[in-house]
Amino acid sequence: MAKSSADDEELRRACEAAIEGTKQKVMMSIRVAKTHGTWVKAGKLGRGHMAKARVLALSLKLKGQRTKAFLRVLKYSSGGVLEPAKLYKLKHLSKVEVIANDPSGCTFMLGFDNLRNQSVSPPQWTMRNTDDRNRLLLCILNICKDALGRIPKVVGMDVVEMALWAKDNTPAVAKSSVQRGISGGLDYSAVPEDDMKVTVERELVSQAEEVDMEALLGSYLMGIGEAEAFSERLKRELHALEAANVHAILECEPMIDEVLQGLEVATNCIEDMDEWLGIFNVKLRHMREDIQSIETRNNKLELQSVNNRLLTEELDKLLEGLRVPAEFASLLTGGSFEESDMRQNVDACEWLLGALGGIQTKKIDPTFAKMRAVKERRGELEILKSNFIYSASAYLRNYFVDLVDTMLADKNLFSQRGQLKRPDHSDLRFKCRTYARLLRYLKKLDKNCLVPLRKAYCGSLNLLIRREVKEFSNEVRACTKTPKNVAVNWLEGPAGSGHGGNHPDSSMVSDAYSKMLTIFVPLLVDESSFFAHFMCFDVPTEEGDSGHKSEKVNDENLGIMDFDEKDSKAVKNPAELAALNGALRDLLDGVQEDFYAVVDWACKIDPLRCISLHGITDRYISGQKSDAAGFVRLLLDELETRISMHFGRFVEDTCYQIERSEKKTFVLPYISRFATLATRMEQYIQGQNRDLVDQAYTKLVTIMFVNLEKIGETDPPKYVDIFLLENYAAFQNGLYDLANVVPTLAKFYHQASEAYEQACTRHISMIIYGQFERLFSFARRIEDLISSMAPEEIPYQIGLSKMELRKVLKSSLSGVDKSISAMYKKLQKNLNSEELLPSLWDKLKKDFLDKYESFLLLVAKVYPSENIPSVAEMRDLLASM
Repeated sequence: MAKSSADDEELRRACEAAIEGTKQKVMMSIRVAKTHGTWVKAGKLGRGHMAKARVLALSLKLKGQRTKAFLRVLKYSSGGVLEPAKLYKLKHLSKVEVIANDPSGCTFMLGFDNLRNQSVSPPQWTMRNTDDRNRLLLCILNICKDALGRIPKVVGMDVVEMALWAKDNTPAVAKSSVQRGISGGLDYSAVPEDDMKVTVERELVSQAEEVDMEALLGSYLMGIGEAEAFSERLKRELHALEAANVHAILECEPMIDEVLQGLEVATNCIEDMDEWLGIFNVKLRHMREDIQSIETRNNKLELQSVNNRLLTEELDKLLEGLRVPAEFASLLTGGSFEESDMRQNVDACEWLLGALGGIQTKKIDPTFAKMRAVKERRGELEILKSNFIYSASAYLRNYFVDLVDTMLADKNLFSQRGQLKRPDHSDLRFKCRTYARLLRYLKKLDKNCLVPLRKAYCGSLNLLIRREVKEFSNEVRACTKTPKNVAVNWLEGPAGSGHGGNHPDSSMVSDAYSKMLTIFVPLLVDESSFFAHFMCFDVPTEEGDSGHKSEKVNDENLGIMDFDEKDSKAVKNPAELAALNGALRDLLDGVQEDFYAVVDWACKIDPLRCISLHGITDRYISGQKSDAAGFVRLLLDELETRISMHFGRFVEDTCYQIERSEKKTFVLPYISRFATLATRMEQYIQGQNRDLVDQAYTKLVTIMFVNLEKIGETDPPKYVDIFLLENYAAFQNGLYDLANVVPTLAKFYHQASEAYEQACTRHISMIIYGQFERLFSFARRIEDLISSMAPEEIPYQIGLSKMELRKVLKSSLSGVDKSISAMYKKLQKNLNSEELLPSLWDKLKKDFLDKYESFLLLVAKVYPSENIPSVAEMRDLLASM
């Protein structure tokens, strides 16, 4: 028979290695097959439920006075090494069930009460044979009984048969346990005989089996008559056994004496050996103490030697760091700051910065920091730092002023009469870059020392930039040839004065403003970025696309090398950003006045040019995104606001003129000229300023329509609709092309179209009722009564008899051709615009036929026997005229 895997020592060692570090001891390990399927045939799994090789290991963990028992499931990894897969606590084991569907009886299932609510069914474990199954289950039951004080319910298995199996297989199991050599703890793989007493649940024995067992026990005869006689019999046998034992003891007395003598000799030998060992132990203890004392002294001497050597090295380094090199001392105390000496000054700053950092209290031992030499040297270095910062700051302040004064004295650098000069600051920046690294070291030494330097730089450069902007602004206005009488009143003049064809061209003012922005916005942005880098502001500067080729200002063209990696990773610092914005205001403040002057000049020449100026400004605003361009963004926003103010003032003035306009012609001037105004406005739109123009359209057209209705109310009632329809028609004719491409104008076009239709309907109805009032009044009376009484009763009402109907027909239709001619003449007489007559006459004929058809339908219901001309006859009559 093959050896069981429960006796495999290598398997047990592999399990212990897999759970190493858990302080658990493996009591038993055995190979099993894990399934979730059902048994369909003898010993075969169902389809889709293949068995997986697993190892079950029972382990114990001692924790104080308590013992914890675990059932571990281990699986084989891809490399064939066991690794933990599942862990079950035996204290939750509530049921052990042998699967009845397995004919071999080797498959069982373990039920845990803490897994009862899970939707997945518990796994089934299949053993190689029933011996392995019984061995594992008995080990589990004994561990539960000894370690936990209870055993789980056993279902589908006879516990008595298991106990008999354990009794027969105890020697082999015990022998394998001894071979393992496990010392300490409990070994449940060896199953002793007295541990086979397992409590059997009442469910394991049926009621019929209990009755049979009671009958069997009742039929067993002990051969005992009475209890007293049986007791006397037992006493006699006990006395006989005791007498036999005493006799055997007396016979063995010589052998006992011989054993006692041998024990006495052995005791004497042991006492002598113990005395010798005591003497040797004292000597060894003294030797051990001497050796330990020698080792302690040696360790102290060695430690002292190492400490002395390290202390000497540290003191040498400290003394070396405290010494100021002669070449640096002369530079720091009174050196020159000329361009040729800047390399030496930067090296001196770098050394001073490193020396100050080297003797900081945080970087050296506190004991060294308390030394008098260190304190004195720190004081000397602070004095050197203060003197150097003072000298360098004074030199740089004077240098910036002298540099700008030199440029201000040169008139060739500025715009002159007849010549626009683009400002060029490349030479100034090149000279300033020489001192860029010095400024960075000065900031490292003292951050506050840059504040006066920044103010001096801003004050000097502000004078230069303001003069450049002023000279350019004056010259660009002087050299721009502007047309005369551009800003005319759009509501005056003849209505047919072109749709902008003869209007003077004012594009040169937009070109002048665009030229101003094209030259100075990049210059101001570059100066802002250069200033932020040059004066060491800790803010990121992003290169934004502002519609021009801006000079890139970075560390490389500044001549700056990052000596600290943290400097190159600038992050947004609110305090630094606020300081930068304040400095940029000092640097560029005042230039906005000349930009305002150009805007006011351009808007005064042609107010409609505000639209194109607004678009140009908006395009530049969208391109300024870097933090260093904050002041430039504010400047452009203020320019845009000023342009919007001028355009809004133009719109307000136009609205005021519309409100004051009077009726001098049948078509109001602003109605006929609005298309010209809208055409010019659409021509000037650039960029994203569509909202500006749409708002102007909304305001102007609303005022136009309100004022039109207001003027129309002053006319006699019969001429109101003619006045309205002619003006609304003129508005639609002028805006037809623009309404197809401009949504805002399309909305007002439809509004005018609705008002035109309403005015036409009212005027045509007035003309029709003027000629056929008696006919259609009779029809209206019939309509009023037909809803309240039957049609055949209406002819009996007063004024609605057949006789009255015939009189109305005779008076209205006897000369119908003359009446229709009268309607045409009246329509033609009232209209002032001949092009509207055909469409109005067609609309009049259609409305008349609709009303006449309604009259015929009413008459057919009420007077079915009357003979009246049909709609077709009336239509032919209208067509022939």
